[in-house]
Amino acid sequence: MEFTVQQIAEVLGGTVEGDAAQRISSLAKIEEAQAGSLTFLSNAKYEPFLYETGASAIIVGNAQELRQPIVPALIRVENPYTAFSQLLEFYAQATRTGKRGVEQPSFIGETSKIGPGHYRGAFSYIGDDCQLGEDVLVFPHAYIGDRVTIGAGSVIHAGAKIYSDTVIGRFCVVKAGAVVGSDGFGFAPQPDGSYKAIPQIGNVVLEDYVSIGANATIDCATLGSTRIGRGSKIDNLVQLAHNVEIGQHTVIASQTGIAGSAKIGDHCVLAGQVGMAGHVTLANKTTVTAQSGVGKNVKKEGLILQGSTAFDFKQNQRAQIVFRRLPELEQRVILLEKAQNTTEKP
Repeated sequence: MEFTVQQIAEVLGGTVEGDAAQRISSLAKIEEAQAGSLTFLSNAKYEPFLYETGASAIIVGNAQELRQPIVPALIRVENPYTAFSQLLEFYAQATRTGKRGVEQPSFIGETSKIGPGHYRGAFSYIGDDCQLGEDVLVFPHAYIGDRVTIGAGSVIHAGAKIYSDTVIGRFCVVKAGAVVGSDGFGFAPQPDGSYKAIPQIGNVVLEDYVSIGANATIDCATLGSTRIGRGSKIDNLVQLAHNVEIGQHTVIASQTGIAGSAKIGDHCVLAGQVGMAGHVTLANKTTVTAQSGVGKNVKKEGLILQGSTAFDFKQNQRAQIVFRRLPELEQRVILLEKAQNTTEKP
């Protein structure tokens, strides 16, 4: 498989210096790379190879300075090692299977279109009025509803369910058992104490290079779209409710649940078992540690959040007020102890 330097930069969320149209066909160590190869520089002791390597492109940090002119194109990113690891994952996913063609029995609607180089596994189903790009792989027992759009190079793994009107970008991965576009959890309480289902008529949009983990569930919007931004990665067993919006290059770990209409910024990290309330907004580059609960907006970028304890609401609110004042109270205790010790001296 070949990709341009620009396409690779888009996957990594980086910027290109040099010839962005060069084609890359392999990955290599910086000291061994040849023409057509992509490599990276993250360790300062390998910097001399930056000027000697035969690579066509090099992933470097945003702060990397050049001591002399170089031939390869540069892809500048925040963390070269992480970016190269991400690229290895993407490359492995894209080249993992050489399957092409159609296995029987399988079904595709008469009004649907699928590009060249595709694969449709046995017992897969593609509904009416679907548009699937070239090199799309649909594995056995996958279900794709009506009016679904899937971009070139995307992979729908075995048993995944893609509901009607879903839009999936280029080079996305939907892993086994994932459900994309199911009804959001919307019920209106009635005077008699029962609940009436609210029709969910929106859809889900996955932008380019998104990965959805096994058995994850992404609900469709009540109105509009549930949206996951370019390059974001959703782990296994994650629940995203209706009208959730995820920014670009955000990662969400397993067993996290995001309630309806929450908005998460770019380059955020949500660790395992995070819970996030509905209509809450997280600023860009926010990190939420494992088993934490987020119940209010976070406006400042780059914060690391931790903690979640459930007990009586009013008691909890009073405790939070005291908790925020703990550093001040500690200083007061220290001063009181010093004053007491001074008074007690003979």
